Amino acid sequence: MTTPLVIPAADIRISGSRTLRFEGEAHGSNVSFFLVTSDPGQGPDLHRHPYDETWTVLEGEATIVVGDEKVTARAGDTAVAPAKAWHRFTNTGTGTLRIVCIHASPVIIQEFADQP
Repeated sequence: MTTPLVIPAADIRISGSRTLRFEGEAHGSNVSFFLVTSDPGQGPDLHRHPYDETWTVLEGEATIVVGDEKVTARAGDTAVAPAKAWHRFTNTGTGTLRIVCIHASPVIIQEFADQP
């Protein structure tokens, strides 16, 4: 049995951000994630991945767009975007949004809609 490795939050925090970015490959894991902490109105631009992405809202409210569908998710809710589906989320609540964005891949691969 091996001892679990603890990765300090400071080691995976995106510079100048409250968001954590964990890529599993560097740590012997087959999954990756973002732990996003954002203010109202904030969220990533439209993008997609070659694998599924699953979100779990820890705090606040997010409006999630996957293709032509739009849903609202609140603390405790989980949502999924299938592989290759264009998607985004926005903090549409009145307070802080904390959301885990789980990537079914040991590395994060993202294509943004506004990139050539």
